Amino acid sequence: MAILTLKDIEAAQQILKGNIKRTPLTHSTTFSKMTNCEVYIKYENLQKAGSFKIRGAYNKIANLTEAQRKKGVVAVSTGNHAQGVALAASMFKIPSTIVMPIGAPIPKVEATKGYGGRVILFGDSFEEASIEAQGVGKREGYTLVHAFDDPYIVAGQGTIGLEIFEDLPDVDVVICPIGGGGLISGIATAIKSKKPECRIIGVQSKVMDAAYRSFKEKKLIYTEKGNTIADGIAIKSPSNFTFSHIMSLLDDIVLVEEEEIANAMLLLLERCKSVGEGAGAVALAALLYKQITKENEKVVLVVSGGNVDITMLSRIITQGLIKSGRYRELKVLLEDKPGRLESLLSVISKEEANIIDVNVDRYSPNLPFNFVVVTLALETKNIDHSLKILKEIQRRFKVID
Repeated sequence: MAILTLKDIEAAQQILKGNIKRTPLTHSTTFSKMTNCEVYIKYENLQKAGSFKIRGAYNKIANLTEAQRKKGVVAVSTGNHAQGVALAASMFKIPSTIVMPIGAPIPKVEATKGYGGRVILFGDSFEEASIEAQGVGKREGYTLVHAFDDPYIVAGQGTIGLEIFEDLPDVDVVICPIGGGGLISGIATAIKSKKPECRIIGVQSKVMDAAYRSFKEKKLIYTEKGNTIADGIAIKSPSNFTFSHIMSLLDDIVLVEEEEIANAMLLLLERCKSVGEGAGAVALAALLYKQITKENEKVVLVVSGGNVDITMLSRIITQGLIKSGRYRELKVLLEDKPGRLESLLSVISKEEANIIDVNVDRYSPNLPFNFVVVTLALETKNIDHSLKILKEIQRRFKVID
């Protein structure tokens, strides 16, 4: 199968019917007002196993022979694909083995096991784990379920495109994460087959930009692994199969900064009450920070997954509040005299900031005699409000950097 067709995706849709969720496509009043567009969100973070990956995995396994299924499947992954394959295999009541690098996040390892997968931890990198997975497959007779370099996988992901068109046939733009290219290749095939003039825009982190560079240079480009919050699309390169779809179907690929992704995650959580992982939030980041749409266009954002580590989510929330000017920590040097702390707090009260925490340090060895350091954690309205408070405090007290 050189190039995917609409019929392939429609066949996958029939296989998936009743076995996966038809995820909602919901209008966002907030993001529509922010962008002067009509913005809709495709919530694949509400899919089984927390991401779109179950679609392709289920379709792939459904198209195996009975003999292949009986022996089992193997996959390599550090996250969503692992969980999708494990869950799909358990739905078919067949064994699955997932090879993950040593040091893979514990929650993802445990989630994969929870979906019925046998996890093998091997190697220090995805590449080493991939070699081991291929070896395990050959030794045990397992069928390899690739994350994106497989027509059945891509056809399964393409069912998202059919659902988008069925729910919003006059869609103008679809903005979608892109890593290895399986998701966007499937969606683009479906949407362009139904409405060729609809624009399909891929989004990558600037830290891992192989698909972006490949698209711009019109040849496959490989990049080294980068440390990105959007780890679900941190792929060194698309495959030849997905690259052919990328070049023939996509209208553009854009890059977003890590800070923009983090802020998009925070906005999804706060405004939509929805958890989107880094890769799942890049479409919103692109809409908000890149000039890729026109006024009044109907825009669909694909939130591809929501499997984010709780500890990471906590850091993202805090960093997002800091960068949006809604949280500030200050250290102020005060004379250790009655009324001085009260006068400091009165400034903050007058400026209508919320004091989250106050800590007074009297005993640090470098403190001048009869002085204390007061550390304040403040909730503020925005950057301008935060800076105004800082200037007022600096005018009356000594702020320590």
